[in-house]
Amino acid sequence: MSLLEITDLRGGYGPSMVLHGISLTVNEGEIVVVLGANGAGKTTTMRAIAGLISRKGAISLDGLSIIGMNPDKVVGAGISLVPQGRGTFAKLSVEDNLLVGAAKRRDRAGIKEDLERWYEVFPRLAERKKQPAGTLSGGEQQMLAIARALMNRPRLLLCDEPSLGLAPIVVREVFSLLTRINAEQTMAMLIVEQNAELALEIASRAYLLEVGNVVSEGTAASLRNSDAVRRAYLGY
Repeated sequence: MSLLEITDLRGGYGPSMVLHGISLTVNEGEIVVVLGANGAGKTTTMRAIAGLISRKGAISLDGLSIIGMNPDKVVGAGISLVPQGRGTFAKLSVEDNLLVGAAKRRDRAGIKEDLERWYEVFPRLAERKKQPAGTLSGGEQQMLAIARALMNRPRLLLCDEPSLGLAPIVVREVFSLLTRINAEQTMAMLIVEQNAELALEIASRAYLLEVGNVVSEGTAASLRNSDAVRRAYLGY
């Protein structure tokens, strides 16, 4: 069953249109990856879903239209974004960053329970929970950004370039954690990523963007076996 449905999505910045009619779906509990070169419109797609830019077309979450919602309402509807570059609050402690992610919630017992849950999944955050987020390594900050987004208990997690700026061994760890969260929480994920090989390993389906258009879509296996995708993104 489709959780997220996007049809003819158009959007951009001021008079400059970046997306030219994108359509895609994410099913319940599914990991879907969006691939593409720099400038293809990947981040703009994520920002449009999250309500951070003006957009036209249709976006629905479990049948509820969110196309006219502001970012706060989109979060309330059940979508959390892990932005490109992580966006942690450097001067706040790790734990205070996590509590920011739960700002729309009023169930104190549930918030405490979720803190413990994500500290168990991300033990380094537990070890550093009183430290300012700005003192963490890049990989730890990415884990914090993911955990903060999860504190909203989203139905759909958006991850924009989770591998950006991280060492290969850390990238593997982050993707392993995303796979674990998807499996244990049955959480749907839409991931924008330039590391196509690793992204296609964990996804069930994928879309390829070029200059604001979907030019290819299918199962992760079919895109991995595509000559065009192999040449452009996998290096063989």
